Amino acid sequence: MDYKDTLLMPKTEFPMRGNLPNKEPKRQEEWEEKDIYQKSLQRSKGKPLFVLHDGPPYANGDIHIGHALNKILKDFITRYKSMTGYYAPYVPGWDTHGLPIETALTKKKKVKRKELSIAEFRQLCADYALGQVDSQRTQFKQLGVRGDWDNPYITLTKDYEAAQIKVFGEMAKKGYIYKGLKPVYWSPSSESALAEAEIEYHDKRSASIYVGFEVKDGKDLLDGGEKIIIWTTTPWTMPANLGISVHPELEYVVVAANNEKFVLAQALVESVAETLEWGNYEIIKTFKGQEADRIVAKHPFYDRDSLVMLGDHVTTDAGTGCVHTAPGHGEDDFYVSRSYGIDALCPVDEKGVFTNEAPGFEGLFYDEANKVITEKLEEVGALLKLSFITHSYPHDWRTKKPTIFRATAQWFASIKDFRQNILDEIKEVNWYPNWGETRLYNMVRDREDWCISRQRTWGVPIPVFYAEDNTPIITDETIQHVSDLFKEHGSNIWFEWDAKDLLPEGFTSENSPSDVFTKETDIMDVWFDSGSSHEGVLEERNDLQRPADVYLEGSDQYRGWFNSSLSTAVAVTGKSPYKTVISHGFVLDGNGRKMSKSLGNVMVPSKVQKQLGSDILRLWVSSVDYQADVRISNDILKQISEAYRKIRNTFRFMLANLSDFNPETDRVAHNDLEEVDQYMLQRLQRLLKDVRANYENYEFSPIFHQIHNFCAVDLSSFYLDFAKDVLYIESRENHRRRSIQTGYYEILTTLVKLLTPIIPHTADEVWEYIPGTNEESVQLTDIPEVTDNQLVELSEKWDHFMKVRDDVLKALEEARNDKVIGKSLEAKITIVPKDKETKDVLEALAPLHQYLIVSEAVVQENAENTKAYKYVDVAVEAHPGEKCERCWVASETVGEDKEHPTLCTRCADVVKEHYSA
Repeated sequence: MDYKDTLLMPKTEFPMRGNLPNKEPKRQEEWEEKDIYQKSLQRSKGKPLFVLHDGPPYANGDIHIGHALNKILKDFITRYKSMTGYYAPYVPGWDTHGLPIETALTKKKKVKRKELSIAEFRQLCADYALGQVDSQRTQFKQLGVRGDWDNPYITLTKDYEAAQIKVFGEMAKKGYIYKGLKPVYWSPSSESALAEAEIEYHDKRSASIYVGFEVKDGKDLLDGGEKIIIWTTTPWTMPANLGISVHPELEYVVVAANNEKFVLAQALVESVAETLEWGNYEIIKTFKGQEADRIVAKHPFYDRDSLVMLGDHVTTDAGTGCVHTAPGHGEDDFYVSRSYGIDALCPVDEKGVFTNEAPGFEGLFYDEANKVITEKLEEVGALLKLSFITHSYPHDWRTKKPTIFRATAQWFASIKDFRQNILDEIKEVNWYPNWGETRLYNMVRDREDWCISRQRTWGVPIPVFYAEDNTPIITDETIQHVSDLFKEHGSNIWFEWDAKDLLPEGFTSENSPSDVFTKETDIMDVWFDSGSSHEGVLEERNDLQRPADVYLEGSDQYRGWFNSSLSTAVAVTGKSPYKTVISHGFVLDGNGRKMSKSLGNVMVPSKVQKQLGSDILRLWVSSVDYQADVRISNDILKQISEAYRKIRNTFRFMLANLSDFNPETDRVAHNDLEEVDQYMLQRLQRLLKDVRANYENYEFSPIFHQIHNFCAVDLSSFYLDFAKDVLYIESRENHRRRSIQTGYYEILTTLVKLLTPIIPHTADEVWEYIPGTNEESVQLTDIPEVTDNQLVELSEKWDHFMKVRDDVLKALEEARNDKVIGKSLEAKITIVPKDKETKDVLEALAPLHQYLIVSEAVVQENAENTKAYKYVDVAVEAHPGEKCERCWVASETVGEDKEHPTLCTRCADVVKEHYSA
């Protein structure tokens, strides 16, 4: 007789291999056909609203691994909320204006910009951007990210631009918008002003020069002829020098050295003397900075004066304490000069080239002029020292090229006018990680103005008209009219229509009696675009709300979207646009290096998907501490794939052992479950509680480790392992068997739901094989609530047993190594408890041998040949009985049943029942 036929072996069509790269695209098509996203919303209609507001990625190029990290994290949150009692829509967005798109058209697409009108070029920009949106949308959907992909928000659409105009108008109405001449970060490579958010710092090698300015009028303090020493690392700004700043409270000295007299701060005499190699020097006069006010020096190579001014910005951290002041090229310089009635001189054009306001240097690019100007200083005897230093210097974050300070007329938002309100709101927000609060607070605290104008073409026009006398016109009426026009026609009409046609009908101004109007040609900073999304998206869409529950972006957005959104929202509404801000780090390679094509270490999401599948990428995202910088490599993904296989095979094993289980008819009531099954469901409750708490706190890596650990340790190493002796061996309706199946069923359905936000493709696949599930997708179910039914005594008892079990497993392993036994089922063990608790627990558990996966387990007060462990002493020996042909357990009852002499009595009884049935 073949006893195999009497075993209830596991059966399932659920495949062992995920084959994710091939299956996921089909499943995504299925989700789309079934409209799972809309069904998830319909299902939760009327429940509390939860809004995660998407920060718009820039619509240019394929998505990179940082994009994948960002979008997948957002998907974890919205999917989890959708399965825990919230109406959680997700509206993706795109940032579609700005220089990179202009550059892509002219460089990649070879568009001849000068042969087109502004409107024609802008239309090409729009078409290009929308093409990029389509491409990125496809790539995001391939990651399994669920959302309203057919109705995203895009910053170039008519309704969005109209809302942005309203934000600008509201800020202008409150007096926060003004136009002024002021040095701003200027990018010669982009030919435009930049906001602080668009600046990044890189090392740059610069000339370091000490220059002497000869005193012309010492104002009865100095004799004349002394040289005031300045230090600068930007020799190219010397043609724009109009003064020298000193601190009113610092001590200054006249030093005699090398047959000349020099003026500098007393605190810096030693370091300057060493740098300028003064062998011997003598301090011949000391005075306070305020005494030097309005002393006149000569410009080193132009026939003009350089005025000594008092400025609190002067320090003795470096240099000479006498600061070269060029009001056209520095913010502090600008303000101190203005207080002395000196206008800014900026002899450098938008391309960084000297104009005829810098005689002798016209046509030179500013950086190339450094050498020529230094040579000029040497020629006239003003150069005291030339060396070179490498220092951190501001660069344009798009072109990666150095910026300059350049005084131009720009539009500003005066942050300082409502700064305290912003700071107060920052304190009301929840920050993950909590240092985010300090970071943004410090940025805002030190911020004066936000330069919002750009000298580019592709963006939202600044909706300002000018009267005949050049007075700016920004009224409620003009703003509303422009907003309405943009909503109907789009912003291109600003460049297609004349100013008079863009103004409200019959509009007149006392400053333009003849109805002659012009319009602003600058566009708005793209951060103003995306920063207006709280108005253009959260307020405009019916199923969203302001403030959003969560903003989640990379840590670079403290200076970007987090900042601009907060500034515009507080300006317009007085309140923050978000309740919680979460930031994530950057993705590095396996060695912690930044990814770059030159290093060949770039990890592309689409490649990972094609090789391993999106669920592996998503599982990787869940495994990392995303709030810091994270690492990814082929080796790391290989480890994640192993973890995925463990989880998948755990699901497969449980599915296979539920093939004859109908939850409607076969489920055992909780109170009637065997103790071990009740205990495992208690363990499940602990896991459920921990995982839900981590989801709530936006901490995903503990979830990955907790679930993986539960599958590997609680299930595979214990519950799934010992249970084979019941599931395969006992009769179909055996109570212990149905009790274990009930445990499996609850564990399986709970684990699949807990993992649905993380690996939705796999979760949906498993769901299709679980008996008795009616919902068409696990995504349309709820993650279970944690029950209050805590069986404390039972849990403590079994927790203690699991510790004792560790001792026994060690003893079995040592016996295997010593060749006492082969497999653990060949063993008979004798256990001597070391304390009463252990004794009581072991004597109360039956069948003990089954839980320990040995053929016999005896508990005694003492025994010979035992080895000592933490809780018990254990003796391991080969079992003297014969191995049962059916269950493989060694038993002295093998042969007792004459009809089935190769079976133990347990198996013989089951077989007889099988054949009688």
